[in-house]
Amino acid sequence: MKLSKNELPAFDSKGLEADLAYIASTLLARGWMLATAESCTGGLISAACTDLAGSSQWFERGFVTYSNAAKTELLDVPADLITTHGAVSEPVARAMAEGAVHRSAAQVAVAVTGVAGPTGGSPDKPVGTVWLGWRVDGATHSELQHFAGDRAAVRAATVRHALGRLAQLLR
Repeated sequence: MKLSKNELPAFDSKGLEADLAYIASTLLARGWMLATAESCTGGLISAACTDLAGSSQWFERGFVTYSNAAKTELLDVPADLITTHGAVSEPVARAMAEGAVHRSAAQVAVAVTGVAGPTGGSPDKPVGTVWLGWRVDGATHSELQHFAGDRAAVRAATVRHALGRLAQLLR
């Protein structure tokens, strides 16, 4: 199903815009670039970043690694890590963030992997389970979130949280 821009999930535009403005100004001031590594959001974080005019000065690239093979091929996530822990896991989110930095010219990365639904969940990883990873100033951070709602709501909440937390980590 193709959505027009007007049909995309509603973001908290004021909060998201403020976070993006802060991220942009901070990255510019430090001479850093951002890369994204996205699974369940399918490029929505990259799209939010590049919606901001002038983003080419601080946004380096986005990796959409929806399949396990893409995570391994494009981000160097070890296949045995995915086999052992599952694609939606802390070790994979951390490896995705680290891989995004190592496979780009960026110094900062945000990574997300999760179950957006409506299918694909399990008792251990129900729909709405999202692992997020960030690589900032040489340190990797990760966090587990459980977002409520349908597929669009989970993806929108993931974008908001990923960028909001990145702004906090850059402070």
